[in-house]
Amino acid sequence: MTAPIEPHGTLEVALGHAARLLERSPRLAIAQVQEILKIAPTHPQARLLLARAQRLNGELLVALQGLRPLAAEQPRAAAVFVELGLAEAEAEQGASAIRALEHAVTLAPDAPHAWRVLADQYDAIGDVTRADQARARFLKAANKDPRLMEAAAALVENQLPVAEALLRAHLQQLPTDVAALRMLAEVAARLRRYRDAQVLLEHCLELSPSFDAARHNYALVLFRQMKAAEALLQINRLLKAEPRHPGYRNLKAAILATLGDYTESIEVYEAVLKEYADQPKVWMSYGHALKTAGRLPESIAAYRGAIAKAPALGEAYWSLANLKTYRFSAADVRAMREQLANASANTLAEEDRLHFEFALAKALEDEGQYEESFALYAAGNARRLKLHPYDAAEVTRHSVRCQTLLSAEFFKKRAGFGLHARDPIFIVGLPRAGSTLIEQILASHSQVEGTMELPDIPAIARELVLRGQAKGNEGPGYPDVLESLTAAELHDLGLRYLADTRVQRKTSAPFFIDKMPNNFQHIGLIQLILPNACIIDARRHPLGCCFSNFKQQFARGQNFTYSLEDIGQYYADYVGLMSHFDAVLPGRIHRVQYEQLIDDTTAAVKHLLEYCGLPFESQCLRFYENERAVRTASSEQVRQPIFRDGVDHWQHFEPWLGPLKGALRSVFPVTQVPS
Repeated sequence: MTAPIEPHGTLEVALGHAARLLERSPRLAIAQVQEILKIAPTHPQARLLLARAQRLNGELLVALQGLRPLAAEQPRAAAVFVELGLAEAEAEQGASAIRALEHAVTLAPDAPHAWRVLADQYDAIGDVTRADQARARFLKAANKDPRLMEAAAALVENQLPVAEALLRAHLQQLPTDVAALRMLAEVAARLRRYRDAQVLLEHCLELSPSFDAARHNYALVLFRQMKAAEALLQINRLLKAEPRHPGYRNLKAAILATLGDYTESIEVYEAVLKEYADQPKVWMSYGHALKTAGRLPESIAAYRGAIAKAPALGEAYWSLANLKTYRFSAADVRAMREQLANASANTLAEEDRLHFEFALAKALEDEGQYEESFALYAAGNARRLKLHPYDAAEVTRHSVRCQTLLSAEFFKKRAGFGLHARDPIFIVGLPRAGSTLIEQILASHSQVEGTMELPDIPAIARELVLRGQAKGNEGPGYPDVLESLTAAELHDLGLRYLADTRVQRKTSAPFFIDKMPNNFQHIGLIQLILPNACIIDARRHPLGCCFSNFKQQFARGQNFTYSLEDIGQYYADYVGLMSHFDAVLPGRIHRVQYEQLIDDTTAAVKHLLEYCGLPFESQCLRFYENERAVRTASSEQVRQPIFRDGVDHWQHFEPWLGPLKGALRSVFPVTQVPS
């Protein structure tokens, strides 16, 4: 029992003693403050200190009973609202926590702790934009070093070149300043230079292993580079110390989904939603996980829940449209039109607007209103292209260089190089060309496991270029860097690919599928490091394939799809490159024509299995019975038997496809494009 306060002691001294006790024993601090409150029962600082001690001692409900009336009495006390936000967050009352913390930073804009906790809460509800903004405000508030304050201010204002220049100059003088390293990593991440951000954060954590905020940034940067297994190690380390941290849990759920652990991912989302039941973006992420796991009715309900909580959340409507099998009601169409009317009045965010344009276009397409549907697809794509500019010439240059360098003689000189494992089956081509259907057919075979669009081959290509640059000068570009690789290096890269993709393999099946469509640009690399791997080219009629891409609202990574001309050029470059490999590596690549697969499925499947060296199994024809998780836009379509309805659907839009036809004719005349 703590001794009563002596008459000669002052209240300030007693409070100071209680605050020091708080650091090592919240229980003793509670007893000390309770003695203080016997003398001054209404003292606000003592009541706040008691609530803080009770929270740290795990007495959340008791702490809240004291904090809520204190907040009502002290509406201008930022410290009270910070503590209230912390307690409500830990008591699984996430929405209330955000309101309290937002009020706290309004009262005290330079309070670093409030901004840090608020950033975590925004992470928990999936609001990446506001989380980044709050984290920038935290960095500005936390850095009292005048040498960093100017850089922090530039970061808050999103003046990234200014912030980068200031931080690099600072780090030349103080290379071990971990706060500056983390800030520079934040700049790099916002510029999507994730590899640079990763290196900076690794150095930061070498200098300060307990810098949890930097470790959280590190996990996020790894995740954004599709290094999910590494990101999971970092987030689990953070959760070990703070198991109920909302931002950590939300990121873990997303990482688990990427790793194919949908059961656990869904469980994490469900736990988060118990605390943040009114947060639409969490419901949407939950819906994505349910969709991929094949739980369609629950997925629709989750998307509907997001819409009910945020009618202006265009992405939730697009998520329903992206199921492909979902049909909007007349009420849905009216609601989407109303939101786009709001967009005309500048009351709708640009991202939400383009999501509504794509979703309404899909609804009108289903109703047969093709002209207005096309106009909306075109508007959404134009908006997306403005946000994410694309240089078509870059892919053309790559295709031409591959055809020049990767000759039959080039491969003949390297015969026998690489790892001779047969595990991977690569499916390449354009998105929306039937690759998911081919994957589902193969994954229904007892010896084949379906995984996802794996990022590992493009990652190896990027790192080869960086490795060359590290040796001095500018280093060879890609694919030129392939010319200098030795037999041992190519063998090791094959081993590395199998090791890095092991995390995606959940069964003992001897073969697995990597269906990253863009890997057609890396067939030379695949041939060199894995010469026995199967390569399947998923091919579809140029107008059907290209227009299907134009209709698909890709979040990232497929910027060529936002313009009919760019899609036509991309398709032509792809076909030209594949024709080159057919010539220099005859018989190496097996082509599956989508229309032939639909017309004579049995024959196409038998040829496909024969190419892969697999015995025929009848379940491959019943692929729609396979309950595996499917992570692409075609996930619901491949859970149904084959039907022809979509094969020629592009013809409804033919009157408006002139730019696409022109692009295909001018760069690849042998394509028989209808007039």
